[in-house]
Amino acid sequence: MRRKGLAIMAAQTVAVSTDSSTGAVDLGPAAALSCRECGERFELGPLFACASCFGPLEVAYDLPSGSPDELKKRIEAGPNNIWRYAPLLPVPADVADKPNINPGFTKLVKADNLARELGVTGGLYVKDDSGNPTHSFKDRVVAIAVEAARAFGFTTLSCSSTGNLAGAVGAAAARAGFRSCVFIPHDLEQGKVVMAAVYGGELVGIEGNYDDVNRFCSELIGDPLGEGWGFVNVNLRPYYGEGSKTLAYEICEQLGWQLPDQLVIPIASGSQLTKIDKGLQELIKLGLVEDKPYKIFGAQAEGCSPVSTAFKAGHDVVRPQKPNTIAKSLAIGNPADGPYVLDIARRTGGAVEDVDDEQIVDAIKLLARTEGIFAETAGGVTVGVTRKLIEAGLLDPTLTTVVLNTGDGLKTLDAVAPTTGPTATIRPSLDAFRDAGLANG
Repeated sequence: MRRKGLAIMAAQTVAVSTDSSTGAVDLGPAAALSCRECGERFELGPLFACASCFGPLEVAYDLPSGSPDELKKRIEAGPNNIWRYAPLLPVPADVADKPNINPGFTKLVKADNLARELGVTGGLYVKDDSGNPTHSFKDRVVAIAVEAARAFGFTTLSCSSTGNLAGAVGAAAARAGFRSCVFIPHDLEQGKVVMAAVYGGELVGIEGNYDDVNRFCSELIGDPLGEGWGFVNVNLRPYYGEGSKTLAYEICEQLGWQLPDQLVIPIASGSQLTKIDKGLQELIKLGLVEDKPYKIFGAQAEGCSPVSTAFKAGHDVVRPQKPNTIAKSLAIGNPADGPYVLDIARRTGGAVEDVDDEQIVDAIKLLARTEGIFAETAGGVTVGVTRKLIEAGLLDPTLTTVVLNTGDGLKTLDAVAPTTGPTATIRPSLDAFRDAGLANG
């Protein structure tokens, strides 16, 4: 079997399910957990790997039936956050009344200036998720995980994180009344460290990279020390991942209930890309959008590009890499959903590409200069890869294209600071200003 590391995870799943109540819970339309590999179903609970084949679990639904037009009206009448899509998510019907950070319904920016720079004529959009409460898309996934944690009676929220998730968990835990204790690599960008710590929970730096942090958290789940802990991206992962579907829902609704032709999505673990595809497929199944082909492209940093490397080599197995890139939010050397990303890129006729650190910085500046959007390094990766795909003839510039920016550039100032600063420093006089050659722009 090509999925790696799942034997260990399955053993831990058994331990968790033995110690935790998995009785009937109210998670709305969520009906069961289903194995992606063998299809076996399990009761809803804090499980994340199949006990039979060690495959990863995901949420299976009893989706709404009836008129697509009536469902559209119900959604459009909902709140301007992800809870407008509650009928399609593993959350109780009264979720909007519970204390949560209520992320989502962020701007879909029609990026005409960037389109001219890149030669895109079919319509270019940036889905700018920097407008979420903690300024990254991670607020979406954590909001869903919080509802699962409530349902399963957890008292502590935790995670392994490359930075953005740590902040999102800290904020959501504070709002919802949970204790939080999150784990990060010791060398993260200072902005992300501060944002994770400011919410008052415990923040623990681990000596090593993200994969070392993730291994530690997996061990903690199987230990009595982790009893009562909901790790949003481990034992709550099936629910947590569903938050990324809301990006697909919003993009299509904001496009007038239409599928985009092409999407460029950053890859860290790969979960965001796979769940966006799941969301698009659900919208098609429900009749909310017209069924038509779309292509999904994955974007990685060259310094941590295990999925891109596998795609280009024609492999089904993703070989782990040791990360070395300024795009630390994407620096996951052993991405759990990597093989599924390969499947989706190939099934849809897309691709997976990467860009180096210099190209990332150039793309951050390009997006800021053309559209006034200051993206973090992950956004630089998607814009840089979009440009590279167009130049290679892999992305069609005549089709409607959506590029994701998943976080705020204020979190990764170190990436652009060395090459960004004052145009000039002058004396406070008109003569000095004139001599600097700036008077006429």
